[in-house]
Amino acid sequence: MKTRIIHAIAGSFILISLLFSIYVSQNWLWFTAFVGTNLLQSSITKWCLMDDILTKLGVKD
Repeated sequence: MKTRIIHAIAGSFILISLLFSIYVSQNWLWFTAFVGTNLLQSSITKWCLMDDILTKLGVKD
């Protein structure tokens, strides 16, 4: 369940930042790149900050 929440959060961040880059400022693409970099980093290191945050909030696996 936690993995589905993490994917939903990451996908939402990407879509929202893309919309902001179209309607507000192209600098929001830096946020999109940040989320993508974190996804790549977590696939390599098998550590995800959002997983730790959700665990501390009491979300079960």
